[in-house]
Amino acid sequence: MAQSTETADWVSRFADDVIEESERRAPGKPVVVASGLSPSGPIHLGNLREVMTPHLVADEIRRRGYEVRHLISWDDYDRYRKVPAGVAGIDESWAEHIGKPLTSVPAPKGSPHPNWAEHFKAAMIDSLAELGVEFDGISQTEKYTSGAYRDQILHAMRHREKIDAILAQYRTKPKPADVRKQQQKPVDEAELAAAEGSGAATEDDGSSGSAGYFPYKPYCGNCEKDFTTITAYDDDSTEMTYACSACGFSETVRLSEFNRGKLVWKVDWPMRWAYEGVIFEPSGVDHSSPGSSYQVGGEIVGLFGGKQPIGPMYAFVGITGMAKMSSSRGGVPTPADALKIMEPQILRWLYARRKPNQSFKIAFDQEIQRLYDEWDRLTAKVAGGSALPGDIAAYTRAIGTAAGELPKTPRPLPYRTLASVADITAGHQDQALRILSELDPANPLTSLDEVRPRYDKAEAWINTHVPADQRTIVREEPDTELLKSLDEHARESIRLLLDGLAEHWSLDGLTHLVYGVPKIQAGFSADATPKELPPEIKTAQREFFALLYRLLVGRDTGPRLPTLLLAVGQERVRTLLGE
Repeated sequence: MAQSTETADWVSRFADDVIEESERRAPGKPVVVASGLSPSGPIHLGNLREVMTPHLVADEIRRRGYEVRHLISWDDYDRYRKVPAGVAGIDESWAEHIGKPLTSVPAPKGSPHPNWAEHFKAAMIDSLAELGVEFDGISQTEKYTSGAYRDQILHAMRHREKIDAILAQYRTKPKPADVRKQQQKPVDEAELAAAEGSGAATEDDGSSGSAGYFPYKPYCGNCEKDFTTITAYDDDSTEMTYACSACGFSETVRLSEFNRGKLVWKVDWPMRWAYEGVIFEPSGVDHSSPGSSYQVGGEIVGLFGGKQPIGPMYAFVGITGMAKMSSSRGGVPTPADALKIMEPQILRWLYARRKPNQSFKIAFDQEIQRLYDEWDRLTAKVAGGSALPGDIAAYTRAIGTAAGELPKTPRPLPYRTLASVADITAGHQDQALRILSELDPANPLTSLDEVRPRYDKAEAWINTHVPADQRTIVREEPDTELLKSLDEHARESIRLLLDGLAEHWSLDGLTHLVYGVPKIQAGFSADATPKELPPEIKTAQREFFALLYRLLVGRDTGPRLPTLLLAVGQERVRTLLGE
């Protein structure tokens, strides 16, 4: 059932369109949505949008009672193009495999997987399971080598002149730099970058030789590489002769019996749209620009008796905090990297709350704490009935799927609090439980399992993404020099704090105490609100906080003071503050 446009989010609107289109094209059949992933290296968080966009739409359609297939085509029969930087277990010797199918390239050293493609698919499959993404995986190696596409390949070869004519329209398009010169208005740099990363010049559309144009590329029968050129082809017998420039091998085969090659990308993609009956498949900026594969595919798909799917362009996914990653592999982080430091609900939410054409960033730095604060506020609003319809829709899509809710943290304490405790306790779980149990004495935590997996994610973030010089190390001994140098006003502030410690020993109590001390010193009540106070109170509070940080951890900043005080413990706080 379609939702009203006032309350529907982007997912619902696409679901409406996809259901309508599916009933028009294939009434009574499952709705087919698709994604394509190339396991040429680590599959990163930008690639995840290729999966999450159709997943969310497919899940909405399932919620409405329809049968849906979400296909993920693993483009594992693509050629190995280059040795990626920063991948553990490989070296420059992998360059000798350039030109082979990804499934014919050895996996990195130490991998339990049989080949390169399976190695990188495995990590993504695990992440998708954690994210609750239900899909049907299709190996393009299996499809091509089994002969499943034989009729489509022969059909494309028979119609190669028509395909060539369509592609030729785009081969003569002006280059991006020429577009800049022709424009009366300035060209957006992001658009220019996208244009330079797409189009017929950068996406394989086949090649023309002395024997003409062919939309098919055989892999060599000797070296397995695709440095091949078709030198002769007969439509009637399907006899094909090709030569390999890499090893000099040449052979003549019958294409009707030959399963070691594939259609070039700009023909392969629309062929699959028709073969699978795809109704919805998004594509990145690089595939959606003028002259690129999505646009060209829309003209080629008709040759295979199919129609172009509904295909929104999705924008880039940015990353913050990459420079601080302790084990950067020289590339963009993967879903597995994100899931080490955030619960799957949060990662789902990031993709659900933004329209596909809106870019967003995933935080690996301090921003992740603010992201969690925002999520917890939304959770409270949803529970209290005050959230906006669009926010409720994104939240609902984040916490689960049509199959049910994802596993969640039973007692989701603030991420920044858990991170601070993990930081201060440096892996000592007994200490962590002691501190966390004192946060709310009226309802004490009895086991760390109550705050898992959120606690584990926060601890992983502290250990892998917070630089050593930003970690919290509590002083072993009091800073006697600093204590001796304090004036009477500073000494009084510490006395007020120490006098109130026992009475206020909880997270809320200590928060009230540390903010209240400067108010009391200025002659106001500790309960006075910001509206009742002069602006200089904020300055006094900052100075008081900085003094406590210097005395406790030897620098001007640190974790939230109430959490830090609980972590250090009453006895040690009193010692370090000179009592």
